[in-house]
Amino acid sequence: MTSPRDIRPAPVTLREAFWYWLKLGFISFGGPAGQIALMHSELVERRRWISEQRFLHALNYCMLLPGPEATQLAVYIGWLMHKTRGGIVAGALFVLPSLLILIVLSWIYMAYGNLPAVAGILYGIKPAVVAIVLAAAWRIGGRTLKNQVLMALALAAFLAIAVFSVPFPLIVLGAAAIGVAGGRWWPAWFQVGGQRAHGVKASYGVALIDDDTPTPAHATFAWQRLVRVALIGLGIGVCAWLLLAARYGVAGTLAQMGWFFTKAALMTFGGAYAVLPYVYQGGVEHYHWLTAAQMIDGLALGETTPGPLIMIVAFVGFVGAWSGALFGDSALLAAGVAGATVAALFTFLPSFIFILAGGPLVESTRGDVRMTAPLTAISAAVVGVIVSLALFFGQHVFFGAGRLDPVAVAISAAACVALFRYQVGAIKLIFACALAGLVLSYWHG
Repeated sequence: MTSPRDIRPAPVTLREAFWYWLKLGFISFGGPAGQIALMHSELVERRRWISEQRFLHALNYCMLLPGPEATQLAVYIGWLMHKTRGGIVAGALFVLPSLLILIVLSWIYMAYGNLPAVAGILYGIKPAVVAIVLAAAWRIGGRTLKNQVLMALALAAFLAIAVFSVPFPLIVLGAAAIGVAGGRWWPAWFQVGGQRAHGVKASYGVALIDDDTPTPAHATFAWQRLVRVALIGLGIGVCAWLLLAARYGVAGTLAQMGWFFTKAALMTFGGAYAVLPYVYQGGVEHYHWLTAAQMIDGLALGETTPGPLIMIVAFVGFVGAWSGALFGDSALLAAGVAGATVAALFTFLPSFIFILAGGPLVESTRGDVRMTAPLTAISAAVVGVIVSLALFFGQHVFFGAGRLDPVAVAISAAACVALFRYQVGAIKLIFACALAGLVLSYWHG
């Protein structure tokens, strides 16, 4: 008898995809690792909209790009299925719920953050964030580090950034160079997802977009199309920035935010976790839009919301505009909303341009290990960078007052046990740690 898994799924309409992407925008907790895992579970395993190999090929390209890889992956799959409008719908619905929720949380934080209850909740959440970042490294590593060569790349990337302070773009370029050489001389070690332990290719049945499905017409590469889409995207960004500069001044906070978050989107590689140190340096140390403590609190709030973790930029924009009282003391909320919106727009616009313009080029390289090996090597290096980020946050959370906080260490350790041993979901963990922080604050109060 023919198994249902051997029958290709029925074509998916844009309307059906709309409702899926909207649902994903509200339930995609757990940072990029959790979001990618959720998309894989739904789109590859259950719905079979796209095959395992094509999913991983798209993921490796998105991990090569600067910016949030989970958002870019959603845009890529949406574009592959339903052309440009499908990519815009997928990306927008992946981002907007998170932006709206984080604006509300940022307002509560700025207006009522000094209340003991709010402070206690944040005290419990921040150690959990350290555990969640470590779990993200573990999950991405489990999917990426399939052999000793890729493991060595991850270790080298960790040492380079954590010990020798090598800039992340150089780590990406180094990993890409190793991937180029590996794809030429040792291709078996640099297959998409790495060389599998038993040579077994994961399969969940025939997919709507399967390994052997021909590239759709809109995904075929043409230089004219690439240039046209790139120019349209750049035009949108330039016009938006010029409007801000004309209305509030080139040196105004909103124009500065637009330029800074564009640089963050273009110059910082490795996805959400890798971009955060750069945002910290700019937002806290250079522009002084917020304090270091507020930055850590923002990350804690970001972990409680669905959608891309890099949406913490909206918190940075909100706090910076609110603290600067851009529209006067009577319109702090309006200033915060404007700051959050500007930060999100200029952070995510490049992601749409990269995918909608560059997607056809990526599709044309599918199956060529010489082209995909650099992406696989970069994916491995990113794992090491994420581990270094966990150390970065751990230093601020565990030694926030200049001395070791044993309670914070204990909460983080318990969170690690919950994540690694019992596979507790990130949102349940966040709520449990928030409750623990609240109880401890009243206990000591």
